[in-house]
Amino acid sequence: MNEELINSANSIYRQAEKKAAQYFKSLHEQVMKKTYAPLLTKDIKSWKHNHIHHHSFLSYLSRRKGKSNIQEGYHNYIQWLYYTGKLDSYLDRSISYIFMRDLGRDLNSTDTQTRIRSIVDSLKDYLIKDKSDKPELFSMAGLYRFAQKEGVESAMIWVMNKLKTVSTNIPKEMDADQAQRKLIKIIAGVVMQETEEMGDKISPDERASRLDKAIRLGYCYGLTYPFIDDLLDSNVLSTKEKKQYSDLIRTTLITGSVPEMGEWHGKTKELIRYIHSELRDAFEYLKAHQQPETSKNFFEHAYVFFNSQEVDRLKDLSNAGYTNEELYIPIILKSASSRLIVRSVIRAPEDEEIDSRTFYYGIYNQLADDFTDMFEDMKDGAVTPYTYYLEYHDIRPDLINPFELYWTVISNLIHNVYNSDPKTCEVILDRVINGLKRFKERMGNEKYKEVMELFFSGNPKFNKVIQQLVRKADDVDFFDKLLRDHILTILKNERKEREYFSETIEAVRNEINTILIIPKDQKKPLIKEPIIDAANYSLEGDGKRLRPIMTWLMAVNEYGLDKSAITPLLRSLEYMHTASLIFDDLPSQDNASIRRGHPTLHQVYNTAIAELTGLFLTQKATNEQALLDKFDSKTVLNLIQYSSQMTADMCKGQAMDLDSKGKQLTLEQLNMMSFYKTGIAFEASLVMPAILAEANKSEIAALKNYAYHTGIAFQIKDDLLDVEGDWNLLGKSTNKDAENNNSTFVSILGPGGARKAMWEHYCLAIEALQKMPHNTTFLKHILNYFVNRDY
Repeated sequence: MNEELINSANSIYRQAEKKAAQYFKSLHEQVMKKTYAPLLTKDIKSWKHNHIHHHSFLSYLSRRKGKSNIQEGYHNYIQWLYYTGKLDSYLDRSISYIFMRDLGRDLNSTDTQTRIRSIVDSLKDYLIKDKSDKPELFSMAGLYRFAQKEGVESAMIWVMNKLKTVSTNIPKEMDADQAQRKLIKIIAGVVMQETEEMGDKISPDERASRLDKAIRLGYCYGLTYPFIDDLLDSNVLSTKEKKQYSDLIRTTLITGSVPEMGEWHGKTKELIRYIHSELRDAFEYLKAHQQPETSKNFFEHAYVFFNSQEVDRLKDLSNAGYTNEELYIPIILKSASSRLIVRSVIRAPEDEEIDSRTFYYGIYNQLADDFTDMFEDMKDGAVTPYTYYLEYHDIRPDLINPFELYWTVISNLIHNVYNSDPKTCEVILDRVINGLKRFKERMGNEKYKEVMELFFSGNPKFNKVIQQLVRKADDVDFFDKLLRDHILTILKNERKEREYFSETIEAVRNEINTILIIPKDQKKPLIKEPIIDAANYSLEGDGKRLRPIMTWLMAVNEYGLDKSAITPLLRSLEYMHTASLIFDDLPSQDNASIRRGHPTLHQVYNTAIAELTGLFLTQKATNEQALLDKFDSKTVLNLIQYSSQMTADMCKGQAMDLDSKGKQLTLEQLNMMSFYKTGIAFEASLVMPAILAEANKSEIAALKNYAYHTGIAFQIKDDLLDVEGDWNLLGKSTNKDAENNNSTFVSILGPGGARKAMWEHYCLAIEALQKMPHNTTFLKHILNYFVNRDY
């Protein structure tokens, strides 16, 4: 690497160190004089009026109910805050804190106060209005609906696909849910920065364009957390691999170009290949969207951030000789530069006041986080101010007590950085006491008391003041903490549900595969039965069995029907579906050569046998339905009547498809044809078990609505896969639609428009599920599978 570039990078880091050293020296002097205690004690006296009250018995019950609700869930707690009149102040302190921490704003500014009030009002309106027919905001449907409102659908589709891919590539030694949460948080933070920078006086098109870029930039920057910081902190890589990987990152930041991966040995080769490719693309996107006036800041902050993390990461807890400066200066640098980067990422103009506040504020968050995580860090052998103090305070009287420095930082922020502004004091003290309350709840009373006695050993009087607040203070919780826990809960539940769904799908598929084969007539052993052989050839292919699986899950999991009782229905659905594929593949129709990874039936036998086999399976399907003898005969008759009508409609759909070849269809015509070809089969898979369970009309109507939109979304994905898919995964040829001159969603809307249409139908299907009285988790996951599948 060029010596001049290395020297320049080192010079930049030394300059940053010098500034951090001056800040640390100022804090150190305040610690030694213990100026924080009298100043904060005075602040607390006025703060207590809003947060410590003498409660009646009824208000005590109300408080207990509120605490219960925060544990029970996000929505319940928000509703409790609203009904008790606490929601406004809750949101005000939460948004105010974000403006301080993430945006570097001065809460004493009239413009900032006006903006905070506006956000609080709109957020409150969103949180309290009835959302019974709207998807959860942090679900895929909720995010897409948000994207539609802002005109950034393409960026949201892109980033949702990226998040899905990242989560599947997080090694098991790392926390995939936390990685996703961090990425979502950083994307949201970059979008928020961009929103505040551009204001509300720009055109909708300009706003959409800037938000589109902010979403992509947020992902590109956020990717560094799981794939640089978290990866290097984990045990996924060996010591040698960490050195090689760190050198790659360092070279990139110094030269401005991503080097080749080079030789890589060991089990992590494929992982690093993927990460290298993804980070390279992210870096190139970030670099391409810089301007000359912001590019310098971006690279300088990025290098300081990475190098300070490396300095910290390489510390060894067994080394008893680190100075206070060595412990604290790197965390001042990394905590400040991590947020300063964001402004350069979105190409915000330089603002000395914002940069200054951000620089001084960073260490507060870092010390608060390190305090929360100190026992996990101790277990991992990580060096932080807290773990190092726990390890060596008995033999190193020169070590600064990190908790004293923490309170000094708080005092310094309130009085020296924010000039004793009452609102700032209020919000910071709210946050501090909330952090201690959460820590106490997590640790338990005894452990908490032990920790406080150690860290407050030099100032028991101040400790007494603080512990009174921790015990008695009300209204100090924050929306971002609730949201963080809520998102983590969603991600963890989603992961568990997906795993259960996948396991169940595989088990049910295997079970269905064992019941499909049609036995030969043993009474006529001398007569060949080519139709049965042909039918079994088609049935034995590598089918996904989606329709009978949907029926099994609906019938058994949701309606509690007996598994053995519905076996004929499962056969019937797969027989009917396989018959439709045989007809679809015929030379007179789509003339397909591959189906389910094998040659199509008419190629193995002949067209006549294929036609007869399709008819044979159609009749077998009806015969199976007539064998549903565990149900009321009138109910079975209704089911057969419904099934016959659906079969007739499917034939109409295929006839429409054949008639459409070579013709330019409208979107409305294509939607109708897709429903008849695909949606009807999904509808039947759900409605037939509902008929057997004698479900009411409104429930069946909701299922039909879900199936309609699911079928169209499925067909759009099929059209996209026909253009973009891998035929080895698909088990059939690609580009057949173009060869046959068929109108598809891709040919009408283009790939981007087709994706938007697919996600619109996805949202409509999810919204239909919200009208269902049953637990519809598996239907949501089936829909997720349809739109995210690779084959």
